[in-house]
Amino acid sequence: MPKPLQVLAWIAVSLLGAGSVAFSALHKGETINALWLVVAGLCSFAVAYRFYSKWLITKVLVLDAHRAPPSVTHKDGKDFVPTNKWVVFGHHFAAIAGPGPLVGPVLAAQFGYLPGMLWILIGATLGGGVHDAIVMFASIRRGGKSVGQMLKEEVNPIVGLVAMISVLAIMTILLAVLGLVVVKALAESPWGLFTIVMTIPLAFIMGFGHTIFGASVRSVTIFGIIGLLVSVWAGSNLKAWGIEHYFDYKGETIAWSIMIYGFAASVLPVWMLLAPRDYLSTFMKIGTVAVLAVVVIWVAPDLQMPKLTKFVDGTGLVFLGSVFPFVFITIACGAISGFHALISSGTTPKLLDNEADIRSVAYGAMITEMLVALMALVAACALQPGEYFAINAGINKTMAPTEVVGVISNAGFPVTVAGMDKLAADIGEKTMFGRVGGAPTFAVGMAQMFARAFGPAWMSFWYHFAIMFEALFILTTIDAGTRVGRFILQDFLGGIWKPLGNTRSLPANVFASAMLVAAWGYFLYQGVVDPLGGINTLWPLFGIANQLLAVIAFCLGTTILIKMGKARYLLVTVIPLIFLMSATFAAGYIKLFDKDPRMGFIAGAKMYGEKLAKGGTPVEMKTWAAQQFNFNVDTAVTAFFLFAVAIIFIGCLSEWIKLLSGAKKPVLNEEPYVALPEGA
Repeated sequence: MPKPLQVLAWIAVSLLGAGSVAFSALHKGETINALWLVVAGLCSFAVAYRFYSKWLITKVLVLDAHRAPPSVTHKDGKDFVPTNKWVVFGHHFAAIAGPGPLVGPVLAAQFGYLPGMLWILIGATLGGGVHDAIVMFASIRRGGKSVGQMLKEEVNPIVGLVAMISVLAIMTILLAVLGLVVVKALAESPWGLFTIVMTIPLAFIMGFGHTIFGASVRSVTIFGIIGLLVSVWAGSNLKAWGIEHYFDYKGETIAWSIMIYGFAASVLPVWMLLAPRDYLSTFMKIGTVAVLAVVVIWVAPDLQMPKLTKFVDGTGLVFLGSVFPFVFITIACGAISGFHALISSGTTPKLLDNEADIRSVAYGAMITEMLVALMALVAACALQPGEYFAINAGINKTMAPTEVVGVISNAGFPVTVAGMDKLAADIGEKTMFGRVGGAPTFAVGMAQMFARAFGPAWMSFWYHFAIMFEALFILTTIDAGTRVGRFILQDFLGGIWKPLGNTRSLPANVFASAMLVAAWGYFLYQGVVDPLGGINTLWPLFGIANQLLAVIAFCLGTTILIKMGKARYLLVTVIPLIFLMSATFAAGYIKLFDKDPRMGFIAGAKMYGEKLAKGGTPVEMKTWAAQQFNFNVDTAVTAFFLFAVAIIFIGCLSEWIKLLSGAKKPVLNEEPYVALPEGA
């Protein structure tokens, strides 16, 4: 295409995207068609990738396609394995796209569609993509080292030590919470469990076929996709074949299985299980979301949720908290997520066979996840608001259905018990009251749109397919997260006893993997067997911990840009750093000190302490004691995280001042330059 036409085409795309965002924000009608959000997302994706990511890669980071990456210079056949770019993209996308882009936007929909839409589009293109690309670039230039290890070398040992401890603690929380979401999705769900179990032998065959027997990526991909589709079909027929009971297990068994799988994915060579399974999972992830996008365009549903609801003031029925700062904490993956820094400095930089592919793998995967988050927001907001709140409202735990619909209807969102019963019957569930957590809501929204496109008779099929799809989404985050956590733990343990830090040592790998799985597995199992303990202690910390991790990553990125002599580009990292730090610390302060016991951890602990002092039945006393303990732990952990990140930020700020003032000479701790072998 001639250049003038290219310019005109991109101007048209930019204007279309800007117009769609403006119309979505300024529209005054009761409903708005979902296509406005879809067009805004697609145009933002195209413009951001074409222009902003190219500028970031060519002007700010200046990637070198001729420089050998760690997968080549440290090649060991286990962790450092040169891997095809698209396989790496599949692994990376599968690893970063956990529950966040599905669950976060659904929960944030209580504020209306507009806050979530704006944060997803702006956060991902100007923050999330930068965050992921800079961390991956830094890790590749430093032999695949973790965020904590890089801070130790680029700033000082104290900052690095605090960062490693913080990251390990945050990772324990994240993996335990993700594990519980998977358990809830797969417990007593034979279809979902069967499909996910089948991805393991498929991954082994793909890994051995490509790595050992030299089969092409295309061949193993075709085999894997066909195998996956057959598994999905077979899973839906287990009952008819009389073998459903072989895949019907309680939560405790599923929890142990997830721990065993996480351990295996951490210890086995990356080409054998982790990379091919994540690559395979990506086809279902992106394929399903792409079909959902086509269905949204075909059906063109109106969004029933208004652009802003009354709950922006913090009195929400789904969760308490005002739109600022809590929309930025609730929506992490899909906008900016600290967990991505762990993958970008963990498994991915050890696999990428050319650093020039950072643009497509890091930035590209992030804005692809942005589209996933936007589809989740559309799915939630296309529901009748009354139904949305009846599914997600926390009041369901203490009220009868008639009372719940009364509260929600009085809030201005009409809903009936009969309507909710019909919804449950349509999707093959006993009830949809109180199905909190976001995942069931996304599944209902997706099922309703698919039913409108393909016929209402398949409503139950699509709902359970969506639940299985969400579990697959999340499990790929657990396996990669465990392996990354093992790298970080070995960095830390290597400082205590050097042999434990040797990633080429099988005993050291097994020991570190066992320690990490034991840590997150303990909280996962306690959450399964004791609804008042374990994971429920950590759940309120999930969003804050994740975003504090992103603050740490931006601190590292800013330090490296200054040392590279790129101070003129500092706004690229400093603006998202300041914004995210403000929002996250504000949320942390509110969660600690708010006087409402439903919001503030300290107030909640005090309330249950007073109840215990007054006395009650044995069951009440046990429940109150557990809740008081949970609030006390939440208080201590939140305060520690805020304090630790403040230390990291102050340490980095001191380093920035010294470097920019000339008081300290910048020294980059990159590995020596090695040319990429010809033909590699």
